[in-house]
Amino acid sequence: MFRDDWGIPHVRAGGARELAYGQGYVTALDRAWQLHVEQRRVLGTSAAFLGADAADWDGLARRTRLADTARRCYERLDAGTAAWVAAYAEGVSDALADGAHERAPEFARTGSEPSAWEPWTPLGVWLSTHLLFAGFPAKLWRGELTRRLGPGAVPLFATDGPGTAGSNGWLVTGDRTASGAALLAGDPHRFIEDPGVYQQIHLASPGCDVAGLAVPGVPGLAHFGHTGQVAWAITNAMADYQDLYRERLRRTRGAVEAYGPGGWEEVAAHTETYQVAGGEPVTVEVVETGRGTVVVGGPDAGPLPGEEGEAEAANALALRHHPRVSGRLGFETLPALLTARTVADVSAAVDHWVEPVNVLLAADTEGGLLHRAAGYVPRRPAANRLGPVPAWEADHAWRDEPEPLPEAPAASWADPGLAVMANERGLAGPLGTEFAPPYRADRIRALLTARTGWRAGEMAAVHTDTHLASARPLLALLGRLDPAGLGEPARRLRERLLGWDRHMETGSVDAARYAAFRAEVVRALAAHPALAGLTGPAGPARADGYPPVFRPWLFATARIAYALESLLTGGPVPEDERLALVAAALETAAEDDSELPWGALHRLAPWQAVASGEEWPSAGGDHDCVLSTSSLPGITHLFARGPAARYVWDLARREDSLWAVPFGASGVPGDPHARDQLPLWREGGLVPVVTDFARLRPVPLPTPSDRSPAR
Repeated sequence: MFRDDWGIPHVRAGGARELAYGQGYVTALDRAWQLHVEQRRVLGTSAAFLGADAADWDGLARRTRLADTARRCYERLDAGTAAWVAAYAEGVSDALADGAHERAPEFARTGSEPSAWEPWTPLGVWLSTHLLFAGFPAKLWRGELTRRLGPGAVPLFATDGPGTAGSNGWLVTGDRTASGAALLAGDPHRFIEDPGVYQQIHLASPGCDVAGLAVPGVPGLAHFGHTGQVAWAITNAMADYQDLYRERLRRTRGAVEAYGPGGWEEVAAHTETYQVAGGEPVTVEVVETGRGTVVVGGPDAGPLPGEEGEAEAANALALRHHPRVSGRLGFETLPALLTARTVADVSAAVDHWVEPVNVLLAADTEGGLLHRAAGYVPRRPAANRLGPVPAWEADHAWRDEPEPLPEAPAASWADPGLAVMANERGLAGPLGTEFAPPYRADRIRALLTARTGWRAGEMAAVHTDTHLASARPLLALLGRLDPAGLGEPARRLRERLLGWDRHMETGSVDAARYAAFRAEVVRALAAHPALAGLTGPAGPARADGYPPVFRPWLFATARIAYALESLLTGGPVPEDERLALVAAALETAAEDDSELPWGALHRLAPWQAVASGEEWPSAGGDHDCVLSTSSLPGITHLFARGPAARYVWDLARREDSLWAVPFGASGVPGDPHARDQLPLWREGGLVPVVTDFARLRPVPLPTPSDRSPAR
């Protein structure tokens, strides 16, 4: 093991299995607490030491049978991939046994002890991390939206919202770079967690030398990597590949039955009990029908919200997703990527990928380019994508063949010499229902096409761009207000905002005043009678029957905030009332004449399994900026979602590549590298990718145990 000046781990080994073992070992050295939490989340036992806040997740993990699905998927791996994954798990276990966890004070604070990893645990970590990634709970929202406002309201809210995860990614061909070789750059947007959800790492063995961003707990480099000859990166395709089925369940003579296309049928059911620190044990019934695992309701539950009194009322919802159905997750892709040399190799590797569904960009040193979707999208009726569908209707079954995955033709690269992926309705349009607005993608294209001669270090200006094009509709309404009908403070604020440059810069007072005005508009819309069915006492965020884990998708005020453009240009609020609403919001916002800058309001609020009490920094940007730091307008200016990493892969010379993560390479509190990248990340700075072992510092490992065959 080696480290560079930023504490980033570099692992060199004699073979693929030994390399996986080393990756697991060094990850546990740096992230013992994080891996412990992830392991226990897979098992549905995290509340035993994290308390009531983790109890809802543990219930979902058990009801969806996460651990059992991970076992199934591991058993379906080919022998070589299975041994490779098992070696990683062995490395984690041995590092924990060798005392890696003793560096992490959270173990003592929670009275928790690490346990050995099973060979299938890395697959469980992947499933746990991405179970809600596709946002199947959004179908609960669409169902509630249809019931309360009618089907015509669904398109108004069909946008990237608070429960989703997106990313930016772009590839500039050699025609637009200073070196004549491609540059591949971007930043994944996820909920910011401490320790970070991505790990910078360099892995080398005979036939393999790759730097990239790993998911702690998972071997290889699934999302972002550079082998020296080829580099790849992904964004969320916003595809729809998980279904919810409305189930009618009953209990008969001790058994549980579900009403399927062929009538009543007995289904698998059992109970599980898990502990909650500081609380009472929780018992859940785990039910699995022919469609999937039940995530809402059960055989003893009343009708689902909105189905009271219906002749065929459902009392449960079952989740169907491909890994549970097929026992396939696509991990065969991961070792294949490590040895890729061309874009053809990358494409062949991701042919095996299952979940989540991504849009992928890749470039190689021979000039090869790739832009395609990867993953498994089941072929089924369009109604399945919109909301929960009846389990008893055979028409909603999945077909044998998946949807075809789109790929951009080679000719599309010629002009303007770049490709952009930012979760918009683009390449993956046929695969999804809701996409991000085009603002980020359009802005990235505009910035990249404005010049040529790009160098790796200059990409930071794109990463950190704060122009907020989505402000246009609200400012347009502001411009239509008659100043004579406004109070003097409101007139001054109106003039100020109309002259604002629309950049959400940290030091911008105008950006802060706009955000305060926007928040008032969101709150006024949420209180409007036309939307009261969503936000009142009977609104979906307060509806009985939905587990609390789904609340981010059912929080109507947040949904209104992200659908602001649609609701201000159409929808159930009449136009004259929209103008009056904006005027009233302006008057309210003008009452506060604060001159605080945006950065005083817009601060990072990362998730921590055990809160540290730290004061977190401010940052520029906003939800629809390229610098996508997503607050919840009308609720809070703080942001918990943003760039979980940044990267620039240089295909001319890998050593000119750059990267950064929000905190640092180490997940150990107090470690010199636990926070050293935070100031850089805040400002858009990047650190060099070093892969020359002669420039690295060898690190002695603890005295090894003799437990692992990999040793």
